Amino acid sequence: MKSNKRWTIARAGRHKRSMGLTAILLAAMLNPLPVLAGQIGAVEIGDSDITLRFDGLVAGASAFLLAGPDRIALDIAGAQPGRSPAGGGIVRAVRQGRQDGETARVVLDLAQPALVSSARFAADGRSLSLRLRPVSADEFQRAARAPRVELQPPAQFRAKPPEKRYSVSVPIGTAKPALPLPRIQGPANDRLPLVVIDAGHGGHDPGAISPHSGRREKDITLALARAIRDDLLASGRVRVALTRSDDRYLVLEERYGIARRLKADLFISVHADAAENQDASGASIYTLSEVASDREAARLAARENKANIINGVDLGAHSGDVSSILLDLAQRETMNVASDFARLLQREAADNVKFRTSAHRFASFVVLKAPDTPSVLFETGFISNKDDAEFLASADGQKKVARGVRDAVQIHFARRIAALGN
Repeated sequence: MKSNKRWTIARAGRHKRSMGLTAILLAAMLNPLPVLAGQIGAVEIGDSDITLRFDGLVAGASAFLLAGPDRIALDIAGAQPGRSPAGGGIVRAVRQGRQDGETARVVLDLAQPALVSSARFAADGRSLSLRLRPVSADEFQRAARAPRVELQPPAQFRAKPPEKRYSVSVPIGTAKPALPLPRIQGPANDRLPLVVIDAGHGGHDPGAISPHSGRREKDITLALARAIRDDLLASGRVRVALTRSDDRYLVLEERYGIARRLKADLFISVHADAAENQDASGASIYTLSEVASDREAARLAARENKANIINGVDLGAHSGDVSSILLDLAQRETMNVASDFARLLQREAADNVKFRTSAHRFASFVVLKAPDTPSVLFETGFISNKDDAEFLASADGQKKVARGVRDAVQIHFARRIAALGN
């Protein structure tokens, strides 16, 4: 991308989690810190030009592409989201949200593939102008694999982060040793693909509970994971490992961490959905997106991600490790591969498993954030629905789910091997 201002590639090195001796706590209640100004006052959409106007100074901006559907995402540091206008021209719709406490995210849903050909802040730092250039679908796909780029407003008109005025240091102990890795089952051939199956929940975390039978999600997911493992091993074409083979609790990061440490080729996290509406039924498949595809997906991701909260302490809060993962360059390609597998899984399992109308969904699940392992979260049905719960708890239902996963996995790796051969 070209600009009259200097764009720099965001550094995407993986940061190891710092397990130092102290944690910093801000005494904001005693002396509130100033909030960065710069609410997004307006987003103006032209045929191929977009202008974001701010009612105060912002710290900077970064942009990246998301494919399937095609989107341009803008993170505005030091800004708060505002109202979104209707789309126009190349932009079909505009969405805004809060990425974190000091960053607003603006997502431009594209009516056709397009790249940012130029972008710059105004001289006073109060607006950011983008120009879009239509491109082919192939060119957009290639560009979506590139790292995000950053743009800084003029230094004299750049908001500065608030300074920390008070801090308290408390000891948090030493780092725990890494969990022992599970046994890899299957042929003793390292050249065969490795699939890691993750049975959701476990231990003190039962997951969702059926209002009809009292069945617990953690038990159903473990039975499904074992059935999937057995079917995959029977094919003789892949190796398999389970993140848990019994009723134990795993922190969310440990689940995809196991897949990464094993250098898995595919990670499948198995769950059973729940809803207040007991008529809701059908399976769905989630892949990672930093912007959820709808409110339901966002709500479900928030519920699942809270599984790390124990006695009021959030063990799954966005650590430096997770934050750097979100910025990792490799994740773009990984997300594309995961989306391809999700569509394949729905197609292959559809004869045996009932799916929701819009089965492939996007959400920011913690367990999907491995940057180098294609990952999907398979919501196999609604445990809150009587028929779904009985199907998932039955040996016949578990075999049908396993058969669909097995067929999808075999075709997925056959395609990958063929692509590498070309």
